[in-house]
Amino acid sequence: MEESRKKSSVIPFNTNLSPPFKGMFRCGRERNKQIIENTTNPSIHLLKPFVPKREREREMGGPQYDLLMNPLGAVRQTFEKAVASSQPSDLDPTAVYRGKDWGIVDVLNQFLFSQGGLAQVPILDASSLKWIKPNTLVRFRGMVQDMLGNEFYIGAFKDGCTWRTNKFLDFSPFSVPPASETTLWERHLFHCVPVPGQNSWAIESTPYPLKINISNEMTCQHGEKRRRDDDPDGISDFDCYDEGSSSSNKKQKDCGSASQHKIAEITNGSSFPTNSFSFLVKVYDMPESQFKLNEVVEFIGIYTFDPELTTSDRSDNVDDDMSMFDFMDDVATHLPPSKVPRIHCLVSQKLSTQDLISNSPACEPLPNVIRGIRDSLVSYLSCTLGNDVIAAQCLLLHLLSKLRVKSDAASVGRLSLNLTGFTQESSSIFGKQLNNAIKTLLPYSHTIPLTIEYLNTAMLQPKKDNESGRLLMGALQLASGTHLTLDETVMQSGTLNSKGVENVLLLKHLMEHQIVEYDFQFYKLEMATEVQCLIISEAKSNILPADLVVPVCPSAVTPVSASEEQLHAWRWYLATVRSLPHSTDTSICEMLQNEMVEAMRKDRSLGCSDLSRWMTMAQLMAASFGEKSFSVEHWQMVKEIERLRKERL
Repeated sequence: MEESRKKSSVIPFNTNLSPPFKGMFRCGRERNKQIIENTTNPSIHLLKPFVPKREREREMGGPQYDLLMNPLGAVRQTFEKAVASSQPSDLDPTAVYRGKDWGIVDVLNQFLFSQGGLAQVPILDASSLKWIKPNTLVRFRGMVQDMLGNEFYIGAFKDGCTWRTNKFLDFSPFSVPPASETTLWERHLFHCVPVPGQNSWAIESTPYPLKINISNEMTCQHGEKRRRDDDPDGISDFDCYDEGSSSSNKKQKDCGSASQHKIAEITNGSSFPTNSFSFLVKVYDMPESQFKLNEVVEFIGIYTFDPELTTSDRSDNVDDDMSMFDFMDDVATHLPPSKVPRIHCLVSQKLSTQDLISNSPACEPLPNVIRGIRDSLVSYLSCTLGNDVIAAQCLLLHLLSKLRVKSDAASVGRLSLNLTGFTQESSSIFGKQLNNAIKTLLPYSHTIPLTIEYLNTAMLQPKKDNESGRLLMGALQLASGTHLTLDETVMQSGTLNSKGVENVLLLKHLMEHQIVEYDFQFYKLEMATEVQCLIISEAKSNILPADLVVPVCPSAVTPVSASEEQLHAWRWYLATVRSLPHSTDTSICEMLQNEMVEAMRKDRSLGCSDLSRWMTMAQLMAASFGEKSFSVEHWQMVKEIERLRKERL
């Protein structure tokens, strides 16, 4: 009777702990230590023998993964489980996992997409850097600014009788055994930055309640850690490993809140290689050419940062040097882990402009729906340009343009635009309204003031620094789909130096061929890009060629406003219509060809570029109504716009 009363009054082990702490403690000094627990009666104390973690997990039906706050623990446990299931006769059971996944990605995908865990993963940006804890799971959306090649690292090694892995780690928390008991694996390095010119509405941030929850968990962990350190009995430490310890591991665990202050200093200072914070992303098990330069990618992985790790640490332990740092000295020197955080990628996805629009319907657009959205958008653009409907129609075609077919003779789909008639006074009104409209409609936009001083001093061309092996970012290294506005209204008389002439030629080459030349010191490398170019000027630009020149004739200053519902519809419209495939009916092509021949007979000044522009405008006009091929009606609309435009020239 007394024995049953004692059993019923015992509080089960770890029931008072929140879920992130369950099953994550180990005995730090004495494995056979007895833990004293209080019963519901504070005056009664009972002794309960310590139960090892592995036995508790076995009783609970397996390990409990905390993928948010302790993803490295899940990596280790899935790896050990996979190795344990290999054949006993295998000398190296990890060889089969070289360049392959052993199950951690499947576990993560199930958590993110099947169990709704994606909404719980914090987004790494300039604001969240101050409170996100290293070695946790994060999301980062950025542009691939530089491709740093591959690196080899000790992917797996034998620790006694147990095989362990360094995958998704910057350095090993264990002493590395001889080379005969290690295996070299390979990973890809990318230097990524926030997308240049990304507008605020297209930036996804961590929801405020999630910030509070994660901050509370971090506070609890730090408070619990301090309490255990102060405990004279030395109850267990807590990290992603159950066993083993080293100076490197201690340093990784103890950086704690000090790293948060260091991150804030780096974010607000000039320690990062670019004007804003950047990351070294390490991608595993990636096929060749999966990511390209200037692509926008969302990475989900393990965020690591060690502000106290310096180059002097490399000489502290020669045996650990190969496991702690990569074989690429230029990366360790010029992108040190004490200044540039790392993201060890687990899952990645390339992003298009449609992916940046929240709650977009995954269906093919209906023509009647598209027509209504189109009419309201043209009205909005017309108000922006002082009730000029013709200029608004041309601006809409420009916003829908996209390079589709490129050859030596012509580039189909490109439609650069030169809006003229802007003085410095009118530009302060209509030019400002136009820039604001573009920012609210498009995810990426950038404006360059074409002053003599800017052209003579600005670094537009990306350049390769052969000493550091780094690609230095230029103003024209932009993500695909970026809108670039070139403002000539601020230009005054002056003289261009050699750098200014070079910058003008770069802009001209971009507008004519959608190509940016990268300077690799001993040679030039042409990189294809996809940038919409708009020039606003007082008269037709003499230095930059545009496909379409439209004089703007404002008649009134109209207040420009739009609801959030309208803005969302217009953003969805521009992203969806711009991605529609184009096709041309054979009979329409013959009719169009005959009309073009007749037009060239009447006007000898017309050339192939004009005919290519008419074809592009007809296709864009059809697309603006949600049609995949243009008809006679669309062609007549383009001809009318051309007639009214030429009357203004």
